[in-house]
Amino acid sequence: MILDIEQDANRFKHIVRGKIRKDLKKFMSKGEMLGRKGRNVISIPLPQIDIPKFKFGSKQSGGVAQGDGEEGTPLGGDPGDGDGTGQAGNAPGEHVLEVELTLEELAQLMGEELALPRIQPKGKNALVAEKDRYTGVSKVGPESLRHFKLTYREALKRQIASGTYDPDRPIVVPIKEDRRYRSWKSKPRPERNAVVIYMMDVSGSMGDEQKDIVRTTSFWIDTWLRSQYEGVETRYIIHDAAAREVDRDTFYRTRESGGTLISSAYKLCRKIIEEEFDVADWNIYPYHFSDGDNWSSADTRECLDLLETFFLPCANVFSYGQVESPYGSGQFLKDLLEKFPSHEQLLTCKIEDKEHIYDAIKVFLGTGK
Repeated sequence: MILDIEQDANRFKHIVRGKIRKDLKKFMSKGEMLGRKGRNVISIPLPQIDIPKFKFGSKQSGGVAQGDGEEGTPLGGDPGDGDGTGQAGNAPGEHVLEVELTLEELAQLMGEELALPRIQPKGKNALVAEKDRYTGVSKVGPESLRHFKLTYREALKRQIASGTYDPDRPIVVPIKEDRRYRSWKSKPRPERNAVVIYMMDVSGSMGDEQKDIVRTTSFWIDTWLRSQYEGVETRYIIHDAAAREVDRDTFYRTRESGGTLISSAYKLCRKIIEEEFDVADWNIYPYHFSDGDNWSSADTRECLDLLETFFLPCANVFSYGQVESPYGSGQFLKDLLEKFPSHEQLLTCKIEDKEHIYDAIKVFLGTGK
């Protein structure tokens, strides 16, 4: 019985997984999913799946197996029977099932559906951590690490060699010299680590809708990158005419106005990398989101110079997402593509609305870098 239940549960889980994967593009455009995120799991509503349940038949219709019937006849009376009150409706009820997935499972589904390649960390950049492994044996050590099997073997060998072992009375008594203890060695273990630095334009032309697109996009980026690295650090920068580093909550909730100097964010991002993240040890992922407005062509040239001389050589990839805004000119993306028409380290995408988040994720994560 237990085995049957497990098989049914696994079959149902497989159906749910297929339904999530089929509708993943729709889920990826829904910012409200982030409100369902727990520490390690996320709840996904699946209104298309009917929840199995028992249903009582109508009154005075008899019990099961009473009267004549034919194969395939449903149990119960007329679906229209009942004692309910109020006016009848003409629409079917909606069955909503809350399904919990771990972030690892969600990342796996995401990788399968978008055909994302596993990330190949650049070069040999890896932090080295010491890991203790019990690989040896010692004649001294704490009693908690005594190796009883080897201790018994040493005692047996000693008694046989000395002629004190009696096969008819096989009593083996270890002495101090027989004791053996587990010993450990510290071995270096490489750990791939990454830092993700999000930069967002919060000038007057970036409204709540644009920020919500950035918020949803960055959630999916985080989900995938955390499935690829042992450790991921996340930093946040907001900018208008000036840039500052903030925490995650401030990043998504800040309401600002004023002009835009994109170079202020790039300079602060460079400063953080230079001071805290050695490019020889870290895989670096800067993401910049803006509506494409910048204060001047001179500032844009400064940004392009920073990209060419610093970011593109040191980052795994530099990603720029241009969020469509009724107030933004979109000029910055044009300038990027003119300067770097086919640079493999620069990934750009125009995100017109939430429906295009799916395409943006595929662009940003589809290179396997």
